[in-house]
Order: sequence, then structure tokens, then C-alpha cells
Amino acid sequence: MARVVVDVMLKPEILDPQGQAVQRALPRLGFDGISDVRQGKRFELEVEGPVDDAALARIREMAETFLANTVIEDFNVKVES
Repeated sequence: MARVVVDVMLKPEILDPQGQAVQRALPRLGFDGISDVRQGKRFELEVEGPVDDAALARIREMAETFLANTVIEDFNVKVES
């Protein structure tokens, strides 16, 4: 079995209130030097069989239609060894 990871993040031009809340809290917790935080989602998919071009195309289709809201989010698909 192979693992495919789909990372979903808000597009840079979209405000990230959750990330901003984390960024504001970090100095109060003693974590200085962080200028920006963006929060996203990570999906780890265990794929049966080989992860060939057809499987990756199907996973990209899944990400585009179900895992990410492509109006406000970008996604990245990668195979982990």
C-alpha cells in the first residue's frame, strides 16, 4: 500500500482568521519570531495497488471536487514512500 497526501490550504489572498488567532496567541505562550500562520487541512490516503498516473489523476479529481473548495483553497498531491 502506498500513502498519498493531499494538503489543502487557503489561497494566499483569502483571509485566515484561525491562522491569525494562532499567530496572535504564540507570543503570549512564549513562542516569539513567528510573523504569519496559515492553517490548512491534510488528508492521508492509503491507496490499494500501484500509484500510477491514472491513480494520481483520480486522487486529484477527488481533491478538486470533494476535499478542497477550489474557489478559496489550493491543494497539493504528493506520494509518500
